[in-house]
Amino acid sequence: MNKDESVRFAARYLEDLLSFFGINVAVSSTVDDEVIQLSVPSTSLNSLLIGRNADNLRALQHVVSMALVSKDAELRRVNVDVANYKRQRADRIAEKAENWIRKVRETGEPMEINLNAADRRIVHKTAQDYSDIETHSEGEGRERKLIISKISD
Repeated sequence: MNKDESVRFAARYLEDLLSFFGINVAVSSTVDDEVIQLSVPSTSLNSLLIGRNADNLRALQHVVSMALVSKDAELRRVNVDVANYKRQRADRIAEKAENWIRKVRETGEPMEINLNAADRRIVHKTAQDYSDIETHSEGEGRERKLIISKISD
């Protein structure tokens, strides 16, 4: 299955999955950095679809991704967003990152922050705009932490 077919399949698969739960919506799709981006519009069941700590959202992504793997699709990585939840969360994390960076710049002291992988990526990307700041992750699994520090002169 080529890239275009992968994207169409993923969107249709998610629509079918949602319709099983009585949610009949059109899922929009794009591709960004070899990741299929699926966007579900807002419904009365947003909280159910997102779940606690976005667990249900991650489960939906996993199910769609595994369906793509089973079809030997060219694109297999999937990002599902419901009612722009992830985009709004990313904006909030980026805003926090700006504050953390400002604090590191003022104090010169590195900061260690416990974040999940997606949130760490947002902070890494935000920090790229600062030539005097560097970020890296340390640790394994759930113990992995993000370190923000000032670059030594």
